[in-house]
Amino acid sequence: MASQRFPILFIAASRIGDAVLSSGLIRALTDEIEGARFTIAASALTAPLFAEIPGRARTLLIEKRPLGRHWLDLWSEVRRQRWGLVVDLRGSGLARFLRSRRRATHRAGGPAAHKVIEAARLLKLEDDPPAPFLYTSPETEARAAELTAGAGPILAIAPAAHWVGKTWPAERFGLVARELLGPNGPLARGRLMLLGGPDDDKTALTLRSALPKDRLIDLVGREGLLVSYAALKRARLFIGGDSGLMHMAAAAGAPTLGLFGPSDERLYAPWGPKGRTVRGARSFEEIRAQDPHLNQEICHMMELRVDAVTAAARRLIDETEPS
Repeated sequence: MASQRFPILFIAASRIGDAVLSSGLIRALTDEIEGARFTIAASALTAPLFAEIPGRARTLLIEKRPLGRHWLDLWSEVRRQRWGLVVDLRGSGLARFLRSRRRATHRAGGPAAHKVIEAARLLKLEDDPPAPFLYTSPETEARAAELTAGAGPILAIAPAAHWVGKTWPAERFGLVARELLGPNGPLARGRLMLLGGPDDDKTALTLRSALPKDRLIDLVGREGLLVSYAALKRARLFIGGDSGLMHMAAAAGAPTLGLFGPSDERLYAPWGPKGRTVRGARSFEEIRAQDPHLNQEICHMMELRVDAVTAAARRLIDETEPS
């Protein structure tokens, strides 16, 4: 007899990083609930992350509208269903107006904790928080294997950031790549994999000339999020700022070095035993004192030196050397 379906409405975070950090909830629910069928409500930015969930019934795009009318649009789409569970990572309060056996809604406040733990609180899993996890199809894995085929370890770098305050200069990424991949580097004879979205092409331009083309895997703006995630499973090391790609790298199991400045690593460090962070001389609190709303056109990453990043990368490579 076929198992009874258990409908779950999962309202995902609107930003890639937050969506990745809370993605482990879907895996936990899939493992726990027989017949779980997910309706994913997500922004156009984050919806691709959930495209290959085995129990996905459909995806609803949340297109932001004035006066919060996008929530009315979503309510109109889902109000007729009797839900087994509604999980709302965006704290919209929509679950109160739906027929559901159980509701789990994010609420602001409470003790500060890493975002993975914060998400786990929704399902009372904070004592054993589910690690970020993205489902990928065999076709996606095959495409990633094709793109990364070749000899030598892969250094993955995502140089772009959505705000100048978080952006480490591309020239410095290039210097780190040349040292790590150089003849005397720990990833000698390796390859450089560049990652980013369609708007990051200009930022990646400098790095494209750091190595010969036959040692470059350029995915910037050319592949979707899940293919990039699958490609990151094959990386020996990832280096990048606090971004969605950094969290994807950690979720993929790649040793991940996050470069931090105007964001709090206590909340946003790459999750897992292979995640590390490095920052410049100033703490997050000191940066925030200068830029209280974290919105000024100031590059807070300038004080992070190349030698500090290179040293941290070497340590992480040593600490994750396969036995």
